[in-house]
Formats: sequence, structure tokens, C-alpha cells
Amino acid sequence: MTDNAITIESIISPALTRCQVAGSSKKKVLEFIAQLVSQHYPFLDENALFTNLICRERLGSTGIGQGIAIPHCRLENCDRVIGALITLKEKIPFDAIDNEPVDLLFVLIVPQEATSEHLDLLSQLAQKFNDRSYCEELRNCEDDQNLFSIAMGN
Repeated sequence: MTDNAITIESIISPALTRCQVAGSSKKKVLEFIAQLVSQHYPFLDENALFTNLICRERLGSTGIGQGIAIPHCRLENCDRVIGALITLKEKIPFDAIDNEPVDLLFVLIVPQEATSEHLDLLSQLAQKFNDRSYCEELRNCEDDQNLFSIAMGN
């Protein structure tokens, strides 16, 4: 696999795209994400995933501003790059760089050794989420399928 082969569209799936999720805190949302991903990828341990996401947040918030967060981590026993897209019913505090609450999250889970892919995808995500009209389209979605469709550029 070359670094250029991985795109945002190639790592998300309808099963990991959730619209209008209820989440009262950063911790609850990260718990939801760990549960969702581990249900879809049973070889990944839900507790390890949650712990790694929380540890990454302790290094510095993944809230990039304008109501957007990109929680991410490297994970042992992960053999592929995994993405999940989630919108929240209500904005939650996320310690974002602009101190604004978050309601749009793209989660990125990568194999332990996938350094360059990880950084490339974070860059792609930051660029994509810099498009305010794209973000508004995602926020205005009312169901999972529509959210997935817009994320895929359809």
C-alpha cells in the first residue's frame, strides 16, 4: 500500500457513519466511538481503543476549531486504517483550540506503525473540514445514509 492510495473516502463506511448522536461529554462520545468501531471490527478491543483515544486527548485536544474534532490514535492489532464520521445532536465541550464546542467528528484509527499514512490523512481531513459549506452540509444531515453520501462526495 502506498501513501497515496489512502483517501478519506476509502476508509469510511456506512456502518461507521452516524448522524445526530447524543453525547453529553467528550468521554461519552469517545466511549460511543470505541463501541461502534469495535462492533464493526471485532478484532479490535473496545477498551484498548477507548484508552488510546483518551490518552491521545490528554496529549492535546483533537478539537481543531469551528466545532470540529478529529480524534485519532494508533492501535496495536489494527491491520488497516479506519475512519468514522459522527455528527452530534448537541455541541459538547471538547477543549478545542478555539474553545468552541464540537458537533462534527471524524475519527481516525491507524495501525501502530502507520506514521506517514496517519499524518497524510490528518492533513487531508483538516483541508476537507476547512470547507465551511461542506461542514454545514454534514451538520444538516438527518440520517446516517445521507451523511455517508455527502462524505463520499455524492
